[in-house]
Amino acid sequence: MAKAGDGPIEAFRQVTAAAMRAVSHEPEVTVTFVPEAPSLRGHDARLPVPSRDLTGEEVAVVRGEADALALRLRYHDDETHTKRRPAGAMSRAIFDSVEQARCEILGARRMSGVAANLAAALDERCRAQGFARVVDRESAPLVEVVSLLAREAITGAPVPDNARRMVDLWRPWIEARAGADFAALSRAIDDQMSFAAAARRLIADLDLGEEDAAATESEEEQREGDQNQAGEDSGGESDGEQQAAESLAGAQSREAPGEEGSEGEAEESEGDEAEGMGEDGPDRPGRRWRPHGPFTNQPHEPLYKAFTTEFDEITQADELCDPDELARLRLHLDQQLGHLQSVIGRLANRLQRRLLARQNRAWEFDLEEGLLDAARLARVVVNPVFPLSYKREKETTFRDTVVTLLIDNSGSMRGRPITVAAMSADILARTLERCGVKVEILGFTTRAWKGGQSRERWLAAGKPPAPGRLNDLRHIVYKSADAPWRRARKSLGLKLREGLLKENIDGEALRWAYNRLLARSEQRRILMVISDGAPVDDSTLSVNPGNYLERHLREVIEYIEMHTPVELSAIGIGHDVTRYYRRAVTLVDAEQLGGTMMERLAELFDEEEEVPAPSRGRHRRRA
Repeated sequence: MAKAGDGPIEAFRQVTAAAMRAVSHEPEVTVTFVPEAPSLRGHDARLPVPSRDLTGEEVAVVRGEADALALRLRYHDDETHTKRRPAGAMSRAIFDSVEQARCEILGARRMSGVAANLAAALDERCRAQGFARVVDRESAPLVEVVSLLAREAITGAPVPDNARRMVDLWRPWIEARAGADFAALSRAIDDQMSFAAAARRLIADLDLGEEDAAATESEEEQREGDQNQAGEDSGGESDGEQQAAESLAGAQSREAPGEEGSEGEAEESEGDEAEGMGEDGPDRPGRRWRPHGPFTNQPHEPLYKAFTTEFDEITQADELCDPDELARLRLHLDQQLGHLQSVIGRLANRLQRRLLARQNRAWEFDLEEGLLDAARLARVVVNPVFPLSYKREKETTFRDTVVTLLIDNSGSMRGRPITVAAMSADILARTLERCGVKVEILGFTTRAWKGGQSRERWLAAGKPPAPGRLNDLRHIVYKSADAPWRRARKSLGLKLREGLLKENIDGEALRWAYNRLLARSEQRRILMVISDGAPVDDSTLSVNPGNYLERHLREVIEYIEMHTPVELSAIGIGHDVTRYYRRAVTLVDAEQLGGTMMERLAELFDEEEEVPAPSRGRHRRRA
């Protein structure tokens, strides 16, 4: 309970925490106020720090965020949710969003004050994420649209004014496909298991990769049996499909089985093979049999391609957000930096000392020519027999350097990982700039979930097989290498914008960052990648081999590491990147990112300078 001597902010915090425990029916809930987005981990709730003014609108918003977390504790069962949760990234995001809406609607029906707080928090969230400025479908996050339509269908309350235009862009398409599913959600709202089944039917009807969403458990078991039986009956068909895929990739040059003359050619090939193997015997050791196929010197077709690059974009960060919102996001980032300034500041100072130590001047003394050593003149005055002494400055081995930070902006980075990445990039840019090292900060994501205009173009073309990449790339320049930090500081706040983070195609992003580095004139070029997962794009992987994006990433990494002067390093957040990169480290907690970035860079600068091999000049081309 609040005491008489407490200030209004402290009293508000205590009352809000008490209200959370009462609404959630969980007396063990602990509430912490931090300068970040609200979150819930077990019984540990984090709420945004209220300002000193503590206006009525802000009170309602913070209470609404607290009520949302409390209602999730009260009405949500993690085991049921995990059991029914779909696998795709987009599907999971929608599934989580409508489940949160279910919990909030149940609480709003029973408590009118909670309903008012939730409405205020929802309206502020729509305003903060800039939904009112959305003018086309590509910029509208489908997850939020589906969640808002579900709230509207279940409660009957209209969509907030700040999001109405955005929702209307998608409303006809969604309601035409899944209008009946929203009614099913309303009927099942009191039963989480039934609600989850209705949510998966909604996802399936929206063609978001959940083909089995409408099935009950018995139907799913029946389907599994049918699939097993079908697999036994058509075991040879998968082999044919694999051969077709290998032929398309350029791995084999022979004709596919089943065509005219293929059987005879196969027999002839077997005979040649047997004859060749005999020629390698003791009686004819002069000729060795060589296998046909991918080991020949025939040119291979490219293994990776994009169906179209017309809709890809490379954009400056300030072009994706209006100045007012960019200033607000930068202010939020500054609040986060203040919370960790002491920790990251010490690491930054340590890195700066190590870099400056490599740039210290050194002199050679007692030389017969050079600059006159004034410190030795006293001995000449005392004893003129001593000759004059000269000194000369040694050449420093520190090479001018440019560092590129390539940061994953996918949806899985949402929350604490992207916040820590933004803070670390900001601190690192300032530190290296003081040391005379130029820094470039880049980000990569896609323009839409589940494919954008590229996928629509593919559908309009009749769904040709093996189309390659089917999503629109969005590569973001937060800070160019030549721009000073003070000019780019606001742009770094864009990383905290919710609607920005979508899917990730790492291979093409890495190639883009490498090509930018290759055009630099600095002698030493370092590329550091920060990611939390393997490349994922549901639209591309649904019509290509499952390892399509991962294989391309490995090819790009191998080329950069083996054939170019760029020094490549990677940091994985909760994801093992050591299986991709030769020089990599994996973190379990995002909080370790700042210190790890500093240490990795320090290790790179501490390494012995290597003389570039003469052959490297032949490989300085674009990946």
